[in-house]
Amino acid sequence: MLTVAFPARAFDTNCYVVATGPGEECLVVDPGVGIEDTLRDVLEQHRLRPAAVLLTHGHLDHVYSVTPVCGSDTAAYIHADDRYRLTDLLAQTNPGLVAMFEQQFGARATWTDPTNVVEITDGTRLSLAGLDVDVLHAPGHTEGSVMFGLGGIPDGVSGQVDVDRTMVSGDVLFAGSIGRTDLPGGSHEAMQRSLRDVVLPLPDTTLVLPGHGPATTMAHERRTNPYLKDLPA
Repeated sequence: MLTVAFPARAFDTNCYVVATGPGEECLVVDPGVGIEDTLRDVLEQHRLRPAAVLLTHGHLDHVYSVTPVCGSDTAAYIHADDRYRLTDLLAQTNPGLVAMFEQQFGARATWTDPTNVVEITDGTRLSLAGLDVDVLHAPGHTEGSVMFGLGGIPDGVSGQVDVDRTMVSGDVLFAGSIGRTDLPGGSHEAMQRSLRDVVLPLPDTTLVLPGHGPATTMAHERRTNPYLKDLPA
């Protein structure tokens, strides 16, 4: 499974490009701030064509470039509970965050709603770009936060770590941490349930590709992540 990860220009949000191999259709996951040039280079280098854009949730740092990446033809997939966030995104974003963003880039933030949005729900299996993607609803960071499960692993990973499947976890689970729950739409109680009922049951052989920071594995997080070790029964 061809997998390319690179950080956005703001907030260090990981954008992922996944395909069955070079010269094929691909999935773009979480196109954040200022990723267009790097994404274009990745697509050209590997001769890839975007078949869909997958969004783990609707925060600005994960979706800011969704409309230019999708254009008029490619669909963006987001959980139904976060669909509202793609409508007039900047009006729903903390003004201080928008101001910080504008100061960093020296340009006014702009937003155009994507034209083709597909709402997904828990348990949905998407068949896109020759890949089967399982949707796991894991609210807590936002109401519609999801993780995307893939049956394969990135090329070159086999033999380095004991994994046989991949989970793109968004801002649900990080290496050594979890997503914050104090933003609008977040819920500590919902996050606790998601960690207990959705994250912990994942096999130890799951490679985790988070929304920020380095990749990890469920085996490692189960042993070391304090937010998983200290979950109430």
